[in-house]
Amino acid sequence: MNTKMPAIFIGHGSPLLAIEENPFTPKWYQAAQQMPKPKAILVISAHWISEQVAETASPNPELIYDFYGFPDTLYQVKYAAKGDPQLALQVQQLVDNPEVRLDPQQGLDHGTWAVLAKMYPEADIPIVQLSLGAELSMQQHIDLAKQLKPLREQGILILGSGNLVHNLRLMDWQRADALFGYDWAHSAQQTLLDLIRLGDLDSLANYRTLGADVQKAIPTAEHFLPLLYILALRDDDDSLDIFNTDFVGGSLDMTCVQVG
Repeated sequence: MNTKMPAIFIGHGSPLLAIEENPFTPKWYQAAQQMPKPKAILVISAHWISEQVAETASPNPELIYDFYGFPDTLYQVKYAAKGDPQLALQVQQLVDNPEVRLDPQQGLDHGTWAVLAKMYPEADIPIVQLSLGAELSMQQHIDLAKQLKPLREQGILILGSGNLVHNLRLMDWQRADALFGYDWAHSAQQTLLDLIRLGDLDSLANYRTLGADVQKAIPTAEHFLPLLYILALRDDDDSLDIFNTDFVGGSLDMTCVQVG
């Protein structure tokens, strides 16, 4: 019996999705319900960037409310999932290069808890978060991700949290909840989704060569990188499921990609 866990990228959008009705989070929950219950979850979030690659290593990680200007109720959200120091140690030993540092002080940012509160509301699955190493090249990120493949065979869910098209500077904040995308954003999304379906990691890693629309869609790499981690985990026999491809506010898409 094949027990290999899927891996999933969630387009996480606004942290308000953790508390407001929306068309996206029910599909996150549905995806979680359709896969085996993970023994633990390893998350790569756009919102933890560190000079050296690091992992949360606390048995009881705190939540980080790493945003401002939102309703008070958002800062009161609780998600009391445990950490998993043993998994953190296993990942550290699994990754041959680069060196991974254990961080017992770091908590879980909203790219992690706002997503998992909707996917696994019982908060009964241990969580470890892996940072994005600021000094790594795109190819080094992909190489690191491939070293995590054995975790899928052990019932560990690897989750990337970011956004495919993410340009907040060009967002229409007067219509931030409106389901529409600018023409350039649709063009960029189509280019990127075609490459995802082809499994063309090399072209995706070199996204800056894919034209002006894609460069506008990915002004900085941190929200895009978690997707590359998930795609790098894909084996030849893995299925590919793409959902939540709608846009909000013109320049933010909510695309999710499940591998396996």
